[in-house]
Amino acid sequence: MTLFHHGSLRPKGVRRLSAVIVAGVMALASVLVAPRPAVADTPWLSVSDDGYVSFTVPAAYIEANMGQVSQVMVEGNFGPSSAWAEYGLTRRGDTWSGALGPLKPGLYSYQLTGDDTKSLKDPTNGTTVASKPLWSTFLVSGDSARLLADVPEGQGGKVETLTYRTKKEERSALVWTPAGYSARGGKPYPVLFLQSGTDRSATDWFDLGRARQILDNLSAQGAMEPMVVVITDGRGPDDDKDLKDLRKAVGDAYRVHRDREHQAIAGVSEGGSQALRAALTGPGQFAYAGSFSGLLTNGVDRVKANATNRNLKLVRLYTGNVTDPAYNATVRLTKALKHAGVRYEFDGVNPDAGANWTAWQENLIDFVPRLFHKVANHGPSAGHGQLKGEFTPPPAGTTPTPFVSEGGFVTFETTTDFKDAKHVTVWANDAPGGSWLRVPMSRDGDRWRVTVGPLDPWFYYYQWIVDRVSVKDASNPTKVTSEPNWSSFFIPGERSRLLSDVPAGQGGKVESLTYRSTVANADRTALVWTPPGYDAKRAEPYPVLYLQHGSGQSYTDWVEMGRAKQILDHESLDGKLVPMVVVMGNGNVSDFNKELLDNIVPAARAHYNVSSDPSRQALAGLSMGGVQTLGVLKAYPGEFAYVAAFSAWFGDGTGVDVAAINKGTTMLRLYVGDQTDFVQPFFMSSLTTMKDLGIRYEFDGVTPGPHGWDVWQKNLIDLAPRLFKR
Repeated sequence: MTLFHHGSLRPKGVRRLSAVIVAGVMALASVLVAPRPAVADTPWLSVSDDGYVSFTVPAAYIEANMGQVSQVMVEGNFGPSSAWAEYGLTRRGDTWSGALGPLKPGLYSYQLTGDDTKSLKDPTNGTTVASKPLWSTFLVSGDSARLLADVPEGQGGKVETLTYRTKKEERSALVWTPAGYSARGGKPYPVLFLQSGTDRSATDWFDLGRARQILDNLSAQGAMEPMVVVITDGRGPDDDKDLKDLRKAVGDAYRVHRDREHQAIAGVSEGGSQALRAALTGPGQFAYAGSFSGLLTNGVDRVKANATNRNLKLVRLYTGNVTDPAYNATVRLTKALKHAGVRYEFDGVNPDAGANWTAWQENLIDFVPRLFHKVANHGPSAGHGQLKGEFTPPPAGTTPTPFVSEGGFVTFETTTDFKDAKHVTVWANDAPGGSWLRVPMSRDGDRWRVTVGPLDPWFYYYQWIVDRVSVKDASNPTKVTSEPNWSSFFIPGERSRLLSDVPAGQGGKVESLTYRSTVANADRTALVWTPPGYDAKRAEPYPVLYLQHGSGQSYTDWVEMGRAKQILDHESLDGKLVPMVVVMGNGNVSDFNKELLDNIVPAARAHYNVSSDPSRQALAGLSMGGVQTLGVLKAYPGEFAYVAAFSAWFGDGTGVDVAAINKGTTMLRLYVGDQTDFVQPFFMSSLTTMKDLGIRYEFDGVTPGPHGWDVWQKNLIDLAPRLFKR
């Protein structure tokens, strides 16, 4: 069984059971496909209460709208820091399907693309993004996203379109008025001008920024002053000249204050830059200004600092993490403001988002309640960090990749071999739980580069996809024998401590064991880990664990991918393990039972001081190796007192000697990934079968993660200390 989870596209040569693997990659370019009626009204997308997202797309619809395609990708803001990424679906029968998660609460957008160039909207999802006709959205609910949810019908504000003229043309803006707003009578309202970035539409603030829901919820909770909010398209510096016309039009059409004390301006990206220019280079127009990932390269005038401070009640800066292009500019701007003596507030570095709507939604939620009244808290948002200087990865071509920076940010860089490529992605296990996502890289001279993160401390593996071809990162010396195009890297931290190397000379040893296979009729190899202080002449033989790999893998994978040596070394030094020998054999044979019992086990006993007592023998395996393990249990009950299977299934109970299994098995422990592990339904069915048969087993619940090494490493970490202690 391969390491890949349910719903991923897999590299060439990797198999899941006997299925032929779909290969290829999503390219950046796409063409708009006119959608035909959906094959069925059944939604393609489902979202569970705990944040898992499943896609089930009828193959007939894909063929009708795209023709024959070899791959279908879901593109969306699923990547680290809510970056745009590509997630591959798998063809199974008459559907393309996949599962991803758990996703953090929030709003997600996506589209479907086949064979790199054919994109379409999900016709079963009624949500729309006016500026992106192929996009749909969905909301993962949760406490942290409660302000993004719709308020009860009739309790929210209203959104209208305001048409106004500038010197050049007729333009329009969207205007939100709070519940209870009346154009006649009463006091005028303060007004916030909310700008969009260049090449972004005013509608994006509603379709992607959830501005209406945010304002409705804040208003309903009494968390903001009643105000009118005016949202415009982003057109760059031209908006500075048009702003005067817009303010006049709003004053003429709505019951709002016209004075500086009751007017605020904020915006995203270039819209944030416009807000800063309006506040800092033309004091007197607005008393409040907010910049969400905005840039300001000049205009901070020390001479005018006193006037600026008198006129401005609030200048608040927001930036995402180092993946936000405004991050370095914010570092420079804070220094310039401090040097000039201009008062400002900084919301802190958002650790989990870059320059995207996930961050800007949070910015709006923080900014609006600060307007038009005094507030006590002027510090950063909870969980936000300090600016620590500009982020500057090493110059191109000066270091092997990937380059791991503080905080878990990883910069990938290709060689110059792909300078003429059209689309390059890095495909890695950096999605929730360890699922695989492809993050597009950007051209940087004659190389391609991208910074991804923050990634949690752990062990990661990846490959390039260059114009639909899988390629190894030639700058990374790590290798995976069974997957020549894969490379790996490690992010240190307490979470990943057991996957790190122990100090030199303190761990166990890994050696190659050559044995004759009567099944394969050839010499074969196993890897053997012996514990620190292993004594080949010890009077009492060591207990032994036979540890198997999955389909499409080999005996090297538990060391190269599973970090078995590191896990066993640490747990041994931590005093958690009974000193044991671990044998990792080659399970790619037609008759595994014979290979194990007639070839691998005798070779291990001949070359190592290991026990032949069933009570001192253990057998475990992942996926295919787990199925093989359970097959041995059924065929030879009692041969191994300790048995464990990772992401596998038992099969039916025909001919099973339940009494012999229960009598001869000290521990039968079972593991499986979450619903992104495609084996889970078979596994759960097996539990029912085993329970009905009366077989005693242990199962402590699912291991978070997909059908992959992120899960199986955790399984070995849990299993090894339990062996040979009963």
